[in-house]
Amino acid sequence: MPSRHSAAAWEGTLRDGTGTFVIGEAYHAGEMSFVARFEDEAGESAKTNPEELIAAAHASCFSMALAADIERAGYEPERVDTTATVTLEDLEIKTIALATEVAAAGLEDDELQELAEGAKENCPVSKALTGPEITLEATLV
Repeated sequence: MPSRHSAAAWEGTLRDGTGTFVIGEAYHAGEMSFVARFEDEAGESAKTNPEELIAAAHASCFSMALAADIERAGYEPERVDTTATVTLEDLEIKTIALATEVAAAGLEDDELQELAEGAKENCPVSKALTGPEITLEATLV
């Protein structure tokens, strides 16, 4: 498997500085700021922070893993929509809440719950994020 990379840079002090990031081979680039990370002030909505990037990575990884597990279970996944909410408290990621909605013909809720738990435990990003509690809410649509 190939290695993947992203890059980030920060200029200035933590509070007054600004940062930039590039995901992969410049597939996406953006700005980061202290305010976007620790406060919710107007005007900072175009900027992001590491927790949002972790949330995006986790939601993506989980969705792909769950789609693969649904297919292996004999169903055809039409769509797996996942939101990951990362909570930062006292400079520590305390929780990651996954909420997913799945459309797959014939899939029953009890089997979805089992498959979703498996994807939560086994997707590579979940495995990398073993410190915070990772919760999950799966909904069949």
